[in-house]
Amino acid sequence: MPRHAGRLRICSTPGCPEYTAQGRCPDCRAAADQARGGARARGYGRAHEGFRAAVLARDPECVLCHNAPSVHADHWPVDRRELVRRGDDPNDPQHGRGLCQPCHSTETAREQPGGWNR
Repeated sequence: MPRHAGRLRICSTPGCPEYTAQGRCPDCRAAADQARGGARARGYGRAHEGFRAAVLARDPECVLCHNAPSVHADHWPVDRRELVRRGDDPNDPQHGRGLCQPCHSTETAREQPGGWNR
């Protein structure tokens, strides 16, 4: 059930006339998910699983707030795409840090305003 039942808005996808409770309509959301591809298609395969495990083992506590366990292996100080562009190994644990969910969300919003689609 939508949070704001009765308050429908136009889909946020440019040119889509459908109404939805928030954001994209179900058809546009499905199309965007299909175009995005799965995690492995975006480069997060078996090697990334090793990166994540190594970073979280090294940083069991969030390196920013020090109040919560790390659950995300964040590429830092440069993002994964920049590491690939430079020819560096994005799955080397030295390029990561362990973050809790709230800190990861805050950092992502700060570093990628508007998301990767910019």
